Amino acid sequence: MSETRTDPVFDGAAPSNGETVRLSPLVRRRIAPNAGPFTASGTCTYIVGTEDVAIVDPGPDDAGHIAELIAACAGARIGAIVVTHTHRDHSPGARLLQARTGAPIVGCGPHRAARALTQGEFPHLDASADRDHRPDRALREGEVVSGAGWTLEAVETPGHTMNHLAFALREEEALFSGDHVMAWSTSIVAPPDGSMRAYMASLDKLRSRREVVYWPGHGGPVRDPQRFVRGLASHRRQRETSIRARIEAGDRDIGAIVAAIYQGLDPALRGAAALSVFAHLEDLVERGLVLSDGPARLDGRYEPA
Repeated sequence: MSETRTDPVFDGAAPSNGETVRLSPLVRRRIAPNAGPFTASGTCTYIVGTEDVAIVDPGPDDAGHIAELIAACAGARIGAIVVTHTHRDHSPGARLLQARTGAPIVGCGPHRAARALTQGEFPHLDASADRDHRPDRALREGEVVSGAGWTLEAVETPGHTMNHLAFALREEEALFSGDHVMAWSTSIVAPPDGSMRAYMASLDKLRSRREVVYWPGHGGPVRDPQRFVRGLASHRRQRETSIRARIEAGDRDIGAIVAAIYQGLDPALRGAAALSVFAHLEDLVERGLVLSDGPARLDGRYEPA
């Protein structure tokens, strides 16, 4: 799930769904039919391996998509169902796929929030929490799942959700980056699921890695990923500067800040924009750079420090 933006750093391609495409000797991709403002052309599901395969992010609760994945794997053993994080456009399909194949579900643990709910309702997001996810094996940093000719290493990347994992495919110097890093947009960091501080730390972590291509949860591949990740971090720092400038200019609530810095925004994305600003404000308040009338809240009042 994402916050849409355009930037020349990004590959920008939005692959179409409806076919299974080979991306590399070990990786194929099929896109779920759940296109939308938060999902681009749909959730990217990846098939890793040849005779013994893993399926990464089976996607939403869509029996047709699962049937097509199984058909694409005809003649191969599905040895693992790998999940990056627990949003409903990524993880529910794992249970459907397990029911059809008996393969174990591995990867991220159960859904957990970055913070407790202390205010009223949050704007609805298309890909909200999948609280029914229960993996057979939850992976931690550096742990692996492997099959014939492939090894996937877990890389903890909290921020978009607090249980978010990316997976490094060692044999191809590739990273399945889930919704942490995507080629078509910046990831939305939305409380209570996400944390801006954790997200920025995870970006810094990926900058030190050596993968040469990222296969994301939505959109096309990320090329030159170290440069790409630097661009994402710069974008977030610029957004933080813009938020602080609006508070200095007299804006005191999130609605006013969103109206000022997201001019021309699609109305369907205003709720997501408000949550993104809120995530920045939570971090700014924690760092003492902005003041709030009590704990940071979506309906709170904010002032310069």
